[in-house]
Amino acid sequence: MASTFEDLEVWKRGCRLAVSVYELLSDCRDFGLKDQMQRSAVSVPSNIAEGYERTPKDFIRFLVIAKGSCAELRTQLYIATRVKLMSTQQSESLIDETKQISRMLQALISNRQQQLTKQ
Repeated sequence: MASTFEDLEVWKRGCRLAVSVYELLSDCRDFGLKDQMQRSAVSVPSNIAEGYERTPKDFIRFLVIAKGSCAELRTQLYIATRVKLMSTQQSESLIDETKQISRMLQALISNRQQQLTKQ
């Protein structure tokens, strides 16, 4: 088990995803969508970190929130592509990463739920 949230691979990938979103949108002039996408991206690793520092039950709740933020970002990536804020090629890799992070979060949620029921 990880001794800190910084040891969690899903947190590391979430941070890299957030940085990628910031870099990709650095010149974007659609400030509404840009802001929402950046908030969603930052929410993923932030909720993992915050939940890790709380009770085991709270950690699961925050992981669920992080998973929701990941889905929100994926939706925004589809929209940004359709309105031509980014190319399909640019969004495809980020969309794939959100799907992988969501799967990792679900696995962690399931694992933590099993640990809680054993207690």
